Amino acid sequence: MKKWLTGTISAASILVLAACGSSEEEASISGELDPDNPVELTVGASNVPHGEILEEAQPLLLEEGIDLKIETYQDYILPNTDLDSGDIDANYFQHVPYLDSVLAEEGNDYDFVSAGAIHVEPIAVYSQKYDSLDELPDGATILMRNAVGEHGRILSVFEKEGLIKLDPEVDKVTASFDDIVENPKNLNFEADYEASLLVQLYENNEGDAVVINSNYAIDAGISPVNDSIALESQDSPYGNIITVRSGDEDTEVIQKLVEVLRSEEIQTFIEERYEGSVIPVSGE
Repeated sequence: MKKWLTGTISAASILVLAACGSSEEEASISGELDPDNPVELTVGASNVPHGEILEEAQPLLLEEGIDLKIETYQDYILPNTDLDSGDIDANYFQHVPYLDSVLAEEGNDYDFVSAGAIHVEPIAVYSQKYDSLDELPDGATILMRNAVGEHGRILSVFEKEGLIKLDPEVDKVTASFDDIVENPKNLNFEADYEASLLVQLYENNEGDAVVINSNYAIDAGISPVNDSIALESQDSPYGNIITVRSGDEDTEVIQKLVEVLRSEEIQTFIEERYEGSVIPVSGE
């Protein structure tokens, strides 16, 4: 089931979600695994690649005693609100810097932790007008998402390509636009857009370049490897994680989920399916 930030959910779906969020369901993920009596585990995920990776893992998890249910989302807000409410048991769509920024937001009292990183999606820069970042003109407009937790990551791509320089005293992960100390092309970074809108902006030839998260690019048939004019390096620290409520990371169910997602079978699937656009990680 795909979830949207604005939209309707059928009565049947509401009943299913209510069941997933019940105290009985929450308690069940702390039990021991038994293949003859599988534990139901509901994980919220972005459609691509997270949902596809989870689908590949479903039969492997069932053999281990986990009946995996997948809820797919089209935004970056609901997966955390649903995890907090107990509608899902875990989510798989975000990296640690983004999670940290969400936890730091005023009004959020989430008590979430990472159970482990599964893969990296190198972020990429796209343009309909130019074939490389070097071709960008003076004053070029760069469209990017409005998540503060991503800004340092994106700016690091432009710094590595030699277009800007960040304050060397600042942690690259938390860098902001104020930390740009050199910008010879006077690039104009517009961080005003929801991540889900960036593909449309690129396809409509908006701006001079657009920075798009790989999950949205791949879902739209855009190859980060072949279609971008700049791609984040493969040693990126932005691994996409399994996020759970604090304490659940130690349960056998969650540990087995992470183990299977890091298994050779799933790593091989990721490598073959996404051809470098998604990179598996085997450690934390």
